[in-house]
Amino acid sequence: MNKNSIKNFILPFSFCLMLALALYPNSTLNLEDYSTEGLELNYNFSKELAMLDDASETYKIYTPNLGKSFEGFKEALAFKESQGDYFTVNTLGYLGKYQFGAETLKLIGIYNPNQFLYNPELQEKAFIANTERNKWILRKDIKRFEGKVIGGIKVTESGILAAAHLAGPGTVKKYLRSFGGSNFSDAYGSTVKHYLKKFAGYDTSVIKPKKKAKALI
Repeated sequence: MNKNSIKNFILPFSFCLMLALALYPNSTLNLEDYSTEGLELNYNFSKELAMLDDASETYKIYTPNLGKSFEGFKEALAFKESQGDYFTVNTLGYLGKYQFGAETLKLIGIYNPNQFLYNPELQEKAFIANTERNKWILRKDIKRFEGKVIGGIKVTESGILAAAHLAGPGTVKKYLRSFGGSNFSDAYGSTVKHYLKKFAGYDTSVIKPKKKAKALI
């Protein structure tokens, strides 16, 4: 039952009760005759509706603005990969919020994909570790190509790291060193070029290059 329906029920009920008391002041009122027992009354509202100061205000969803921070980078990439769902598996078997493949997980020390899928903390650590590893592999390319325009796209560190998450660091090297001539596309049509553009300009300075990065909890 929504908020308007509750009002439509309570107001007539209250009016009838007051009318009965006015017409029969000396009579004994049996409140059991006015019981709501057996009625389906649901007073739960969505969290977004409960946040509204004015019930007549247009329905809105309020979300934090993470901007171009590293958290913004992570969440934007996660939304592109899985809409932020920790527990999803796609049609190709990629797992979790950031859509990791089993072979990539092994590189960062995770050998049990099922355990990984049901452990959000491990997934977050896996994302950090994998990004650290990719940054180490691509450190020379980041230095060489950051700020340059390739295929009409200004190359940034965050774009490079996002593209490496999509296609692997080796594939990103090929794209950059061919000046856009080798543009990998995955099974769903996402390309290195698209990720370079979509995830450009985020602050990924918090990530330090690490050759043997592992996801440990």
